[in-house]
Amino acid sequence: MTYTSAKPPLPETAEELRARIPGWGVDLDPADRPSVPREALDPEANGAHWEFPERQLDDGRRERSIEHAMLTPVFGTSCPTRGLSGVVRRLAYRRYSEARAAHWLLLIGADRIDATEAHLRSFATLRPDQPFTQTGLRSEVSGHGWSSRVRRRRADLAHLWLDPIIVGGPWLAAAAAIVLGVRRVVGIRRRS
Repeated sequence: MTYTSAKPPLPETAEELRARIPGWGVDLDPADRPSVPREALDPEANGAHWEFPERQLDDGRRERSIEHAMLTPVFGTSCPTRGLSGVVRRLAYRRYSEARAAHWLLLIGADRIDATEAHLRSFATLRPDQPFTQTGLRSEVSGHGWSSRVRRRRADLAHLWLDPIIVGGPWLAAAAAIVLGVRRVVGIRRRS
């Protein structure tokens, strides 16, 4: 059931529940409940003045969790879906509840796919990504990076050896794939 302010209907009536469960419904009498004044939806009683705002037009391309009946009246798209990462994000929202780990794992995977797509798109521009300067490798050599990492008690020393693999590994793998591809093309041309 989607999250709405309307209370869902009970599967059994109050009398059936009271007959089946001892003590059920002891708080049905408003005189027994101290929270009754807060349960009444009366915005004028506490001075709040709010009206439901005019709804923003929805073109259907905005993700909406399956738990919610509708989008909020005003919404933004800070990360419009596109490419393979958009397909994965739409799958996460369309198929899985936010309470499921699969939903969040798909969104994390979509972020990684989006980062890879952004790196690949950068090669089509006049200023492609520069892994040595943008990942901080230059500052590790010139800005006392190594001594600041090793000489102090830092929490990231445990995974220090992983950093070059995580940061540089994809770039080295891409370079190796290009070299192997070029060697294969040159080898095919030599045989011809």
